[in-house]
Amino acid sequence: MDNSVELLLNFFYVYRELITIVILSIFLGIEIIGSVPSVLHTPLMSGANAIHGVVIIGAIIVMGKAEPDNYLALVLGFLAVILGTLNVVGGFVVTDRMLEMFKKKKK
Repeated sequence: MDNSVELLLNFFYVYRELITIVILSIFLGIEIIGSVPSVLHTPLMSGANAIHGVVIIGAIIVMGKAEPDNYLALVLGFLAVILGTLNVVGGFVVTDRMLEMFKKKKK
């Protein structure tokens, strides 16, 4: 068996409980968000923006503390910063467009 495959299997064996919790939380999140009425999506988007702001800060800290040769931490941190930023900006754009619907039209 290849050494990298063996390391990957060992990783899954060591962290199987945490991986199970992550997978179950994904399904739980999908069920919870799917049952939310559309009227509440704007407040949820604001909460998601706050959470992704924390994700961005955490990713920057991880990238700052990572060793220069730890490419996995650097790449994952970079992706977290990019995707978190896109999500925050997209959330603000969607929230702004939804709030525009409630403003009075100018004549």
